[in-house]
Amino acid sequence: MEVLLKQHFNQIDLDIRKKSPGYSRFMDQKVTPDVLRFVSDCILSRTGKKLGQVFSAPEIEHSQYFKKNVAREFGKPTPGEKSTDSEYDKWPSQIIQTLRFAGVIKEKSKAGHAVGYVVVRPDILGYIAVRSQNAYAFLFHYIVKLLTDSGFYGHIEQYRDRYFAGSLDKTDFYELKQRFESFIIGHTQIKGKYEPRRIFPKVFNILASEYRIPGSIGGIMSKFPFMTSDLVYNRVNVRDKKKPKSVSRQEQRKALSARQDPVQRMAAAKKRVKELHSQSEVQDQWAKGEATQVHHIFPENEFPQLADKLENLIRLTPTQHNTKAHPHNKTGVIDRDYQYVCLMEKSHSIEESIKKGEFDYSPESFIGVINTGLNQKLPYNTSFEEIRAAIKGTYRN
Repeated sequence: MEVLLKQHFNQIDLDIRKKSPGYSRFMDQKVTPDVLRFVSDCILSRTGKKLGQVFSAPEIEHSQYFKKNVAREFGKPTPGEKSTDSEYDKWPSQIIQTLRFAGVIKEKSKAGHAVGYVVVRPDILGYIAVRSQNAYAFLFHYIVKLLTDSGFYGHIEQYRDRYFAGSLDKTDFYELKQRFESFIIGHTQIKGKYEPRRIFPKVFNILASEYRIPGSIGGIMSKFPFMTSDLVYNRVNVRDKKKPKSVSRQEQRKALSARQDPVQRMAAAKKRVKELHSQSEVQDQWAKGEATQVHHIFPENEFPQLADKLENLIRLTPTQHNTKAHPHNKTGVIDRDYQYVCLMEKSHSIEESIKKGEFDYSPESFIGVINTGLNQKLPYNTSFEEIRAAIKGTYRN
């Protein structure tokens, strides 16, 4: 499906400087992967994937399907009362504007105050509606295409490169944020810094999650690389006075700190690698038996910034881990020859995963791992074949 997304976006121009219809609201505060998936599902429920079936934002918001499922999926109050209107009134409209500018739906007619829309890419809308991970993949390709067409993506690349070079600081974050605000104010109908500041994290955090770099939380740079779980609409907020009564404030703080704890993040990353690979990723003579170990290709003590990156973790058997990766079970020692083997095999694991349409791994993040661990400067559009040639050249010199 990734190929289909790329083909779709290659066919359209998303340069917001050209002021195409809907350009000012190409992204908005409520546009998160889980809300995008949910509203897309509601649109499909309304239209039945029929081309030409007209719908409007109010129709989606007031549909029984929306009312029935929003409370169940998001733990929000049931819609329909004045006290809860503000909880949902922007969900369908903001999602629709993003889908419209992305070329998935288009404006068809106007009836009074309600604007009618039709689905023009039911295949893509159906893909988004299946699961939040698909919605995330859609948003990533959409945002990269839009920022590239609009001439802004280079600023994201500079920020990312500085992080992997170990030279990123808070000043870089604030400069990027200010550039984005100025860009939006200068090229859209949005004026003032309030709205751009609300939109920035929704745009930037998708990329931060994909590249495993610090994102934006509460208007400041996050302490750790952003995670996909941080993108959900209902993520934990200890300042939320409407927290469940069954959860104490102390328990809620503990849950939040655990999410930010680098040890917990590393444990979660190792768990995900085990879920992705049922056996050792290195199929050599020591691969017999259950692969119970997850190994840091570049050691945690030397490269703490890579400790929770999936692209730096590889599943191995105990024999591979304790006698080959770490000779004589000395965890402070790395066998360079086996490190080379692990890197090469990990490149194949990542490439195969991406070809399957999975989005757990990021090619750019893998390149960042290599650039950091091997002190290289590979461009972030380097192909897997070129990556493997560079790895081979580094270890064989």
